[in-house]
Amino acid sequence: MVSFDHREPGTDPARWTTFLDTVPPEPVDPGRFDAVLVVAPHPDDETLGAGGLVATAADRGLRVEVLLVTRGERSHPDSPTTDRQRLGARRAREFADALAILHPAAVATSLGVPDGGVREHADVLRAALHERVTAVPGRVLVVAPWRGDGHRDHRITGEVAATVVADAPRAALLEYPVWAWHWDDPDASAAPWDRARALALSPDVLARKRAALAAHRSQIRPLSQAPGDEAIVDERHAAHHLRPTEWFFAATAPTPTPSPASRSRESFDAHYARKPEGWDFDGSWYERRKRAVTVAALPRERYRSALELGCATGVLTAALTERADRVLGTDISEAPLLRARLRAPSARFVRAALPDEWPDGRFDLVVLSEIGYYLAPADLDRTIDRVLASLDDDGVLVACHWRHPDDEAVSDGDTVDARIADRWPRPALVRHVEEDFVLSVLPGSAVSSVARSEGLVR
Repeated sequence: MVSFDHREPGTDPARWTTFLDTVPPEPVDPGRFDAVLVVAPHPDDETLGAGGLVATAADRGLRVEVLLVTRGERSHPDSPTTDRQRLGARRAREFADALAILHPAAVATSLGVPDGGVREHADVLRAALHERVTAVPGRVLVVAPWRGDGHRDHRITGEVAATVVADAPRAALLEYPVWAWHWDDPDASAAPWDRARALALSPDVLARKRAALAAHRSQIRPLSQAPGDEAIVDERHAAHHLRPTEWFFAATAPTPTPSPASRSRESFDAHYARKPEGWDFDGSWYERRKRAVTVAALPRERYRSALELGCATGVLTAALTERADRVLGTDISEAPLLRARLRAPSARFVRAALPDEWPDGRFDLVVLSEIGYYLAPADLDRTIDRVLASLDDDGVLVACHWRHPDDEAVSDGDTVDARIADRWPRPALVRHVEEDFVLSVLPGSAVSSVARSEGLVR
């Protein structure tokens, strides 16, 4: 997964112009097909990546359908002036306006998948795309994001499209870059330019593409002057897409999807190099409240020996030292442990990668907070088994996880919580679920309810 920030200037469009002059592409000929099916993860992807193709197909009388996967409601997550519901509705209207400019007769279908959640709803996209590809009586050109574009929704959309087209004899696939223009380097490009395809745009088609992009006002203009409302596609980025030539990559056959790997030590090291405090554990009310809920969920007032897995900079660890005689914190990266040792001097810290580097000892409290979804399924299973083997009969595992999408995660909080519950030999003592996080307290064999242990009930 490529890491980039759309707010940075990105690669100069002039550098791409110089590079593209050296690329000898094969031409795209829409006339070889009976229909064009464009798959857009978000509103404006259809215009940025394939607007010229849609307009050209219209001029040639071809049937065009655009499959809109999400409404793009998370484009401005820090906006102080709007919310996801209103932004999604606004972007859906902009999409309709833009498509009417490109091809008034085009068919548009919106799948309503959550923005940022294409991976979790890939089956919805796969079924919809398969239905449309197989319904075309002749040859269909499917156009989807390049799988290496660097945005998770783009990658998953491209992967699903490649899989569906591979099983459809009358379909062909072209992949369009969107964010690669921004982060890639023409001098050492990651894109497959040996498979480049190009569509020359007439002046009228280019003018319609420009007008269609202008219809996506929430993306090309700031929502307001407040921080968090900045334009997503500024003039510099738009210049990549308003060339007189539209660029695509011929698709290769999809490779079998490998089993996901746990997030690497190197990626965490890089994260802490950029952000020494990791996340805003101290300043964020969300983090402070979640930490208070986690501590309040502990069923015993005092513990003998606590283990926190993935302790980061030790903010929760410091709170655990007030409830346990001994506390051990582990993290895959050394950088946050330097801060953790200063923040919780009475605790002990070791660098360890789960599940292979497991600390010695027995524990009556194990905390797994915001780390399970960075583990591959097999590593998560082994971690749960390690916890069970290290936990005293009167001990508990406390697992707390974020429920929203995380581009760096291997799975998600709900999946992790369900997997722990499936493998745990007893039902959860506590299960707290809210929109943002899920918290479960899993008991050892000798743990009873707080009231029962206090003798209040028999």
